[in-house]
Amino acid sequence: MRAAGAHARGLGVRARGAVGPLRRLGSWVGRHVSPLGWLVLVGAVGALVVGRRYGWDELVAAGATLAALLLISIVLTLGRSTYRVELDLADHRIVVGERAVGRLNVTNVGRARTLPARIVLPVGAGQADVDLPSLASEAEFEEVFAVAGARRSVLTVGPVRSVRGDALGLVRRQVMWTEPEHLYVHPRTVSLGTARTGVLRDLEGEATRVISDHDMSFHALREYIPGDDRRSIHWRSSARLGRLMVRQFEDTRRTHTALGLVDTLADYRDEDEFELAVTVYASIGQQALREELEVTALTSTRSLRTTTPPAFLDDCAGLEVRDAGADEVPVAQEIARSVPHASLVLVVTGSTLTAPELRATASHVPAGIRTVVISVGADHELALQTRNLLTVATLGSVTDLPRLMRRLVTA
Repeated sequence: MRAAGAHARGLGVRARGAVGPLRRLGSWVGRHVSPLGWLVLVGAVGALVVGRRYGWDELVAAGATLAALLLISIVLTLGRSTYRVELDLADHRIVVGERAVGRLNVTNVGRARTLPARIVLPVGAGQADVDLPSLASEAEFEEVFAVAGARRSVLTVGPVRSVRGDALGLVRRQVMWTEPEHLYVHPRTVSLGTARTGVLRDLEGEATRVISDHDMSFHALREYIPGDDRRSIHWRSSARLGRLMVRQFEDTRRTHTALGLVDTLADYRDEDEFELAVTVYASIGQQALREELEVTALTSTRSLRTTTPPAFLDDCAGLEVRDAGADEVPVAQEIARSVPHASLVLVVTGSTLTAPELRATASHVPAGIRTVVISVGADHELALQTRNLLTVATLGSVTDLPRLMRRLVTA
């Protein structure tokens, strides 16, 4: 009985030991056999079973041939890939119309010669296929490629994958070698010269019309009221008039420009008009950041980085026109909520709105803030209409933007 029990336990151990490799083999087959490979496998099994059952030698031969093809495909895929793969982009930022040059370097770091393989390099929605030859130990293969920035976008380059398998595509084994990298295709901006994009200057600049008791721009004197700061008392005037007088000041503000872009499809005639709006928006924001102004850049749904001009243009590269949501907040309202202390609000939109609708766009901006709404359209002429602190401008070409900004600053 003990011997029988020990024998049974031994069989159990051997059975469990065999389950592991079988499971790994099944997992490998499930990951690497293509749909065509599964079809060939089903056809081979079916042909062998039916041929043996009914004595059809031709069907048996066909099944054996299909099984042999699948087995050869599996053998070609076995083995480890001993590559070191480097993906190097010369520049991660280009402008629309330019090309980004990259280099793909593959080195065999193993001791044995590698079999030929295929290297797949995804670029955006497409991919480039590179035939990798057999490499001896420490041998290198280098491929130089170029990515065209046809449209403003953020392209994902990579990850680089090696593909091994048979010519029929029955079995495929893919290995990922690099992490994906981002290529930013910036909009083509225009220089605005030295025109200031803010209206209120920094502390050394213009004062506001808001009166306060503490600031740097002296405004007038008034009678002392209990509770006033005694440091504001003007002693010479108080001695001359016989009563205490305190200084009043005009508030000064840091120039803070709030940029808004309307990105809903209903506000534009087509995608080209939206691209024009993005170009205008990016040009103004880039100039303001170069002049070291404080800038907040928004759309209806997102906030753009304004730490540096390149970071701002990176975010502009990913802007997309979209359908408006039912509960969406207008961009001017979002600016009023996020940047209530702005000194200048500038909103760029499309050409589908009428002049009264454009003026209504600025209705959410708090009173006392200079607001500019720029409507872009291919058929627009350069024009400005200013009423109090609201200016509505139309622009037909980005080349007219420097002239428009000069007129806005002097208005």
